[in-house]
Amino acid sequence: MSRIGKLPVAIPEKVTVEVGDHVVRVKGPKGELSQHVLPVVTVTVDGGDVVVARNGDAKEHRSAHGLTRTLVANMVEGVSKGFRKSLEIQGVGYRASKSGENLNLTLGYSHPVSYPAPQGISFAVEGTTKIHVDGIDKQRVGQIAAEIRDLRPPEPYKGKGIRYEGEVVRKKLGKAGKAGKK
Repeated sequence: MSRIGKLPVAIPEKVTVEVGDHVVRVKGPKGELSQHVLPVVTVTVDGGDVVVARNGDAKEHRSAHGLTRTLVANMVEGVSKGFRKSLEIQGVGYRASKSGENLNLTLGYSHPVSYPAPQGISFAVEGTTKIHVDGIDKQRVGQIAAEIRDLRPPEPYKGKGIRYEGEVVRKKLGKAGKAGKK
């Protein structure tokens, strides 16, 4: 039995979970999410908990068990609290600003980069070097944060670029020069 899959997901106040026709819908104060569920698992609402059970013992049943439980738990947490990914910008002249819903970045290119906010995602800029990506869908928040990071990933020599908050970039030494040659 999956250790993660057998744990029930507690439903907080002001959150409703509906299960029907292999689709789980979760509504909360921050919004609404839905997720298709594979037919090899059964999702039921039992009192104040969501319980995920598998229909068989085949490998695909076991793998879908824990996955489905985690997806439902992320949906419940997203509509009640939301998710946030933070990015840091390092480098001379590199900065971020917000105009309307768009994120404007100056990243050392010959042109400024504008990143429009997708539906359900909001940006917050703290100072000029910190970006927060907020939303209710954990997968989308992580994907948008990764796309912003890919605009200028941290380089290994000086560490300039966009990185996740707390990310450690291993630096290379660079050229050693002509040591010992005459």
